[in-house]
Amino acid sequence: MKRFLVTTAAMLLGAAVLVFLFRAPLKDMAIDKLTADMFVPQDSDSFDPGPALGSHFPGLRAVYQGREITLLDEFAGEQGTIFIASRSLDWCPYCMRQMIQLQQHKAAFDTAGIGMVAITYDAPLLQRAFIDKFAISIPILSDQKALSFKTLGILNEKYQPGDMQYGIPHPGMIIIDTQGKVVGKLFLEAYSSRVDSAAALAFAEAALELEQVR
Repeated sequence: MKRFLVTTAAMLLGAAVLVFLFRAPLKDMAIDKLTADMFVPQDSDSFDPGPALGSHFPGLRAVYQGREITLLDEFAGEQGTIFIASRSLDWCPYCMRQMIQLQQHKAAFDTAGIGMVAITYDAPLLQRAFIDKFAISIPILSDQKALSFKTLGILNEKYQPGDMQYGIPHPGMIIIDTQGKVVGKLFLEAYSSRVDSAAALAFAEAALELEQVR
């Protein structure tokens, strides 16, 4: 009996060690499977939160590298800017996968002269963990109080103060020209779907009328 207990304890300990060692790869595999079909080629629904097309992009109240950010000027490209609203880079697998894909296409956005900047409700320390793990160079702003999301009209009002998810935005992208005017938006009602980064770049180029320039 004693031998049986010792053997069982050893097996349980071994299993616990294996779970500890492989928990990150298993988590990544689960995320990959969950997000396998999340990207779509275009914005095909009527969901349309955020500032109206033709309006001036409003000011922000966010934090970046310990500084308060109220304008997007420092992130703007020569031809315009794409502003990426994301729910969370700490617990939202769709947001993580999208940001990784956007990073993979960053060089193409740079070549087009389109600046990229993202924003989430995560604390800066949580953002840093994701940024470091996946070598993200896209600037990511923190809006823990949801002030920017409220101003932009993209706060997800499904959640109330006290809910873990309170303060998240509807995920999407806003295209802003060099004069600060909103010229395009990509928002899908299903939070588990996102427009593919290559398609988003093509959409931004068209909205900024860059096809005539390049």
